[in-house]
Amino acid sequence: MTQTQLARPANEPALSYAPGTPERLELLKKLEELRAKQADIPLFIGGREVRTGKTSPIVIPHDNKKSLGVYHKGGAAEVQQAIDAAMAARAGWARTPWRERAAIFRRAADLAAGPWRSTLVAATMLGQSKSAHQAETDAACEVADHYRFNAFYLEQLEAEQPPSPAGEKNRLEYRPLEGFVLALTPFNFTSLAANLTGAPALMGNTVVWRPEAPSVYSSYYLLLLLKEAGLPDGVLNLVFGPAGEIGTTAIDSECFAGLHFSGSTPVFNSTWGAITRNLYKYKQYPRVVGETGGKGFIFAHESCDPEALKTAIIRGAYEYQGQKRSAASRAYIPRALWDAIKDDLVAQISAIKVGPAEDLSCFMNAVVDKPSYDSVKGHLALLKREPSSKVLAGGRCDETTGYFITPALIETTDPRNKSMQEELFGPVMTVFVYEDGKFAEALKLCDETSPYSLTGALFARDAAALELGSEALAGAAGNFYINDKPTGAMVDRQPFGGGRASGTNDKTGWPHNLLRWTEVRSVKENLDPPKSYRYPFMD
Repeated sequence: MTQTQLARPANEPALSYAPGTPERLELLKKLEELRAKQADIPLFIGGREVRTGKTSPIVIPHDNKKSLGVYHKGGAAEVQQAIDAAMAARAGWARTPWRERAAIFRRAADLAAGPWRSTLVAATMLGQSKSAHQAETDAACEVADHYRFNAFYLEQLEAEQPPSPAGEKNRLEYRPLEGFVLALTPFNFTSLAANLTGAPALMGNTVVWRPEAPSVYSSYYLLLLLKEAGLPDGVLNLVFGPAGEIGTTAIDSECFAGLHFSGSTPVFNSTWGAITRNLYKYKQYPRVVGETGGKGFIFAHESCDPEALKTAIIRGAYEYQGQKRSAASRAYIPRALWDAIKDDLVAQISAIKVGPAEDLSCFMNAVVDKPSYDSVKGHLALLKREPSSKVLAGGRCDETTGYFITPALIETTDPRNKSMQEELFGPVMTVFVYEDGKFAEALKLCDETSPYSLTGALFARDAAALELGSEALAGAAGNFYINDKPTGAMVDRQPFGGGRASGTNDKTGWPHNLLRWTEVRSVKENLDPPKSYRYPFMD
């Protein structure tokens, strides 16, 4: 392997937004500025703004009577225009030297961390109802990290070339896929939109991008940032609208070359099925990369630090209202430890302040929209009727002014009930109390209960328990945490992704993901080609 001297980027430090800091004053001013505007957000196809006249309001989740404006929705015709624009831009973008492509994304990172920072953070707070801390680590820090580190990983790949002994030259060329990439991005992370579109584009691909509706507002500003960074027209084509119509039209195209996806497991399964049925029409086997569902767990051993465990449960389960695929939503705690921490844990959860994202004293805000609110409310209603479940804290739902749900703590005697197996995507933590001395049996239960394998955490101070637990839960989480909450993976530190029903585990935030968006060509140049077909053994 060729040794390189490339400087590894540093993760973008998160600003605190503590009282009196300049970033807090700037953010509050930006929030007020954006709330005062009425946006008219178009589609962006081949660099053109396209307004269809079919609009939907952009509602603030924590202030559901207030609109930030409207966005225009496209359908099959606009998707085809986006495909045509992507294919028209493909040849020129593919010929662009990789260093120039990397430079564009480095400029985008500097913009996200600098002059665009308060805009991205404020737009994410308003459109997706994130707290200042959650929006800062997502829309500023992680967006910048994805752009910077992906550019660095590309440099690494280009530098790691095969050996060239005397008489020949060998090299690897990283070419884009033969077609366009479809990026279907989720509402919960602005940084996922940045990476799901940016990673394929960095490798020379052109992209058709459809974000989920609640992230339209931040996606709009992210696209404007990339245009300012110098991304050529047609490389990234932004189409809002119904997922089914947009996805079906894109996948039905013979030019479809790849899917970069984050969303639910059922949607991913059905999309992959549609791709499989269309294999006969594509020029190459499409690359399919997906981060799907999760059922993050926290598993406690009797030797663990009780205070650390309580903090991990609260932060892991309730930050961003539990709307992370990595969120902790089930816990396994031994009886003696549970008896010792339950009352204080309930008291801490009951004291959590829930309110508007603009109120920086709130730990939690609103769930993202009415369908999400109704879904979580329905799950809580079922849990409250289950004889095996008991609500210890929270679970109150109120949509009078915003889609607010207080953090719910459930204790269950049934380790296989709905809330221990299925992804609820809301502020709901269910605890199963296992009997003291049944550590190994409970580990097996944790591993086998849910179909997902995205994130999980093991809390223990006993070395033997850590070794046993890590081995028993080896297949249960693609991102495994020891004595820490199972959320908050950082680019380049904890590459992210899971297996089983949680996705293809292609590790966002690591070079593995970039390799999925390139066709690698091996080139040999013979400096002294033979002049006869005969070999020496034939003499």
